[in-house]
Amino acid sequence: MRHKRQGRVLGRSPSHRKALYRNLANALILTERPDAELWGNEPKVKGRIITTVAKAKEVRPLVEKCITIARKARAAELASQEFATDAEPHTDAWQQWRQSERHAQWVAARAPAVAARRRLLQILRNRESVSILVDILAERFEDRPGGYTRILRLATPRLGDAGPRAILEFVGKHDRVVERSEKPSFTEDSPAPEDSTPPSQEAGQPDGGSEEVAAQSEQAAADAQSQASDSK
Repeated sequence: MRHKRQGRVLGRSPSHRKALYRNLANALILTERPDAELWGNEPKVKGRIITTVAKAKEVRPLVEKCITIARKARAAELASQEFATDAEPHTDAWQQWRQSERHAQWVAARAPAVAARRRLLQILRNRESVSILVDILAERFEDRPGGYTRILRLATPRLGDAGPRAILEFVGKHDRVVERSEKPSFTEDSPAPEDSTPPSQEAGQPDGGSEEVAAQSEQAAADAQSQASDSK
């Protein structure tokens, strides 16, 4: 029995399953690299991969955990800039900074960032993915408390085994924008449309108003009565 054993097995051994999750997470993160076109394997859409629904549900917590760790690393790096120096390495000013108290404060403030980067490297085992997480994705989701990814099911199954497919992507970049139409105003001051035609012309009636139409009908009735009296 699988009591208290969470997650999907996916028909793989534990080591194979961990390698699968790590590779899918790296594949999603590496789509955000700025020099992707130089590698000859540019992604069709940045920040998006297509996989099965079961794999997407299992990889999503791992990706969001990595982004949370990267946010902590970025916060520590920004805090350590207060004690940093602008001097060039191995210069006299840089040597004085190394021997001062500000260097010890800089090391202490930057220690959580170093530990977070090492933790990410332990999880992903890819230095480029770690750099993208801390430098790009952590800045993008700086003000977001969670929910960095989403899963969208695809209508067409996978060829071969008809497995249900899904899109795993980062939020905030391909969000749908709802555009609502403006409510029309029916006030008297609203201008009439330029291409509007009078109702009399649309109905095929001669232009001139209702008075001319009434006069023509009376004249037609009088002519009809005169023709009837002549026939008698």
